[in-house]
Amino acid sequence: MSLLLIDTNIASFIFKGSDYADPYIPLLSGHELALSFMTVAELFQWAILRQWGDRRVAQLEQYLSNYVIIPVDQLLCREWAQIRADQQNAGRVISLQDAWIAATAIRYDLSLITHNIKDFREIPNLRLITPSL
Repeated sequence: MSLLLIDTNIASFIFKGSDYADPYIPLLSGHELALSFMTVAELFQWAILRQWGDRRVAQLEQYLSNYVIIPVDQLLCREWAQIRADQQNAGRVISLQDAWIAATAIRYDLSLITHNIKDFREIPNLRLITPSL
């Protein structure tokens, strides 16, 4: 069973029970699933901004317990810096969050499942998975 990294959008689709998650579910089957620390931070930020109550936050915490959460370390920081510098030098913009998620995938040699291929497609050595639609 291989470990796959899930982008924030996919994690959010699944948590919300959105129909957008449907094409991704078969891709996840049979794999252990991981989230970057950044995805976890983004999900909690959304909860705070949307003023979720204790019950909904507890549901999010329970949902997150289904994933391996990958923390930050010095090598991950170096990978993030390389991605940000490379993209800037090439005249491309990548968000701080997407750079952390991409760096996590590269640092740990994981494929990334995302709904937003365009945010990541210019990053070398990043393996992307998305359904054929």
